[in-house]
Amino acid sequence: MTAASTPGPRGTTGAGPEDAAAAERLTAVARELAEAAGAVRAAGRAVTAVASDPALLASLGRSPRRGLRAAGALARSLTDPAGLGHAPDGGRAGRAARLAGVAARRGSLATDLAATALRLRIRLCATRHAEYGAEGPVRRMLVAVEAGLPALALRILREDVRVRSAGHALAALAPSWEEVTAWHALADGNPFNDAAAWHTVTGTRAERALPSVPRSRGARPFAEPPEIAFPDGLDDGGGISAHLRNLAALGPGRMLTQLVTGPDGTTRCLVLLPGPEFVLPRTASPEGLVAAVAALGSGDSPYVLAAREALRRTVPEGMPVALVGHGLGGVAALHLAGGPGRTGRAVGLVVTAGSPTGSGRLPAPGARVAGLAEEHDLMPRLEGCGPVPVVPPDRLRLAWADPSYDVPQCLGAEAYAQSLDKTATEARDRVDELLAPYRGRAGKTVVHRLPGS
Repeated sequence: MTAASTPGPRGTTGAGPEDAAAAERLTAVARELAEAAGAVRAAGRAVTAVASDPALLASLGRSPRRGLRAAGALARSLTDPAGLGHAPDGGRAGRAARLAGVAARRGSLATDLAATALRLRIRLCATRHAEYGAEGPVRRMLVAVEAGLPALALRILREDVRVRSAGHALAALAPSWEEVTAWHALADGNPFNDAAAWHTVTGTRAERALPSVPRSRGARPFAEPPEIAFPDGLDDGGGISAHLRNLAALGPGRMLTQLVTGPDGTTRCLVLLPGPEFVLPRTASPEGLVAAVAALGSGDSPYVLAAREALRRTVPEGMPVALVGHGLGGVAALHLAGGPGRTGRAVGLVVTAGSPTGSGRLPAPGARVAGLAEEHDLMPRLEGCGPVPVVPPDRLRLAWADPSYDVPQCLGAEAYAQSLDKTATEARDRVDELLAPYRGRAGKTVVHRLPGS
């Protein structure tokens, strides 16, 4: 792609059938390119492993001519610009050779394929978002991305942050944030941040990419006596929009458990998790975001530990449980759904809104996970939520674009409820179908206050 190629037609939103067909074609091509990039990278690692095998070095002494011929063929395979490019990778020798190639600005076929796949995925966003085709900082920055100019793209982003504030600038870029940052990591000449970019390209998750939150010993919840007016003021609609409004009413640092007798006469438990205080939109800060990112890789944060203890105290053993969480409350719900051994309770459904739903936390067998994400919300993208997602079979990912987004208010639970009712009614109805067994006559309701940090 050249600087003349633009992220999308000006003034279009991608709503027509031609745009939908083009998006499907781009999606297929981007996915194939990403798979090819991963295969080429794996081939480079395999050849590197053979080339650095001590057995090959030992063979030089036994048969110098054949050994040198084999070593030369392997070296050409790893360095031929017309083939794999500079492809050494893996092991100490491979990493050292790779760093030397980066310092010498040697190209790699795998990296070129990955960068092209990322640029196509960025172009996909132009079929859904008018701001990607309209004149402005987002368009100028994406043109710089397609032209392969990371320094210019970063300079445009910094200027946009200075003029419009960081919240609005990042929200406008959020639909392609994962792809832009991964592309920048591959193009910036720094080999030490490429691993995270490759996880984005291939749709995988690092086993230990994030620091864990220090474990808090002795963190225990206490059941907060519900205020008389509070349970009466809950929205008893039973759908996901009503639950999100109740999450907003609960406020941070709490958890609500409610016994519900469903239409089949079975009593089940519904749990609402707003999340810790520092991830509320009105208190959003770089420190809060860092804490949220750190909490993603840990199931032993104080909030999760306290919520687990609260479930044990208030939910009868063997009772079916549905967890509904917003933001980091959704992350906590995914940790709690890690099987009966984690909570002693059978979690059958997890619904998250504005939360990462990556494949790192596996629910109990038979449990369903539904993730709701407005495309301008950056939080769901902390574990991958791009236009070409890799979604496990037990996950339902529902994303939409709300044209009336306003940062940071649009990131709250109440705003999610309004967006579902006005813009994403199909996503709302699909989640309501999953929640149908948990709709009925409400029984005992308990509110817990949980530690947040």
